[in-house]
Amino acid sequence: MSNSSLILSPVLPLTSFGNVLMFLFSIFLAAAIIFLNLSVLLSILLNKALRSENRFMYMLSTCFSDICTGVSYYYVGVLDSYMAIIAAQADRYHAVLSPFKYHQHMTRNRTLLVIVIYWVYAFFMVGVHNLVTLGVAKKITSIGTFVGNITTVIIMIGLNIKLFMIARFQLEREPPSEERDNKRSSVYLILVVAAFFLATWLPIFSHITACNFIGTTCYTFKNEGTDPIRILPRINASLTPILYIRGCTALRETLLTKVWRPCCRKR
Repeated sequence: MSNSSLILSPVLPLTSFGNVLMFLFSIFLAAAIIFLNLSVLLSILLNKALRSENRFMYMLSTCFSDICTGVSYYYVGVLDSYMAIIAAQADRYHAVLSPFKYHQHMTRNRTLLVIVIYWVYAFFMVGVHNLVTLGVAKKITSIGTFVGNITTVIIMIGLNIKLFMIARFQLEREPPSEERDNKRSSVYLILVVAAFFLATWLPIFSHITACNFIGTTCYTFKNEGTDPIRILPRINASLTPILYIRGCTALRETLLTKVWRPCCRKR
């Protein structure tokens, strides 16, 4: 092995102004993903009141997944991300529609069990791809992606419509109270998060599904850093924590007082 093969070099040759901009954009995006998600993760861990609510456990899961996405493109972050968002949608739907049964059924241990299950599934799929031959891996990916993508989109859109109807009509009929406002804000937050997720992931979902369905190799870019439909999900990984911060007052206050402000004082 020659010494030249051991030298690290950027994926894009920095020989043009456009490549330099793309290189800087990739660095900035990866840094933003890690910084924002780590900030939200630490805010939840440092606030006991936030940790006591099940919905923040799903936020923790998506933040950790997106941190992995920012650190390495090897991690199949989509598996955990979309499963976490679907689980969070179902959690809010159950909590708002049947609050008494929700508190009986969805204990902290059961919520953590749901999170563990979809994380184990994500790593199981990665392990299967690494253990079988390339041909078998492609078949698994083809069938799993086709069924998973269609099922995901249908469930997410259906839950979004249901949650919107609940927030728009059912909660409005309840008398004004802090509990009603908390329910409404949590429902609207997951609605917006799911909507952004669908907007940024649907292009690549559709692309992969179409390629697998046709059975031919679709046109691919030289690397993921220059492929627009693969950049969109990375942008979503930085938008999600911003939505969490914007949509949750308690989370935002914890972030400013216990995470960012102490770091600024040390400097």
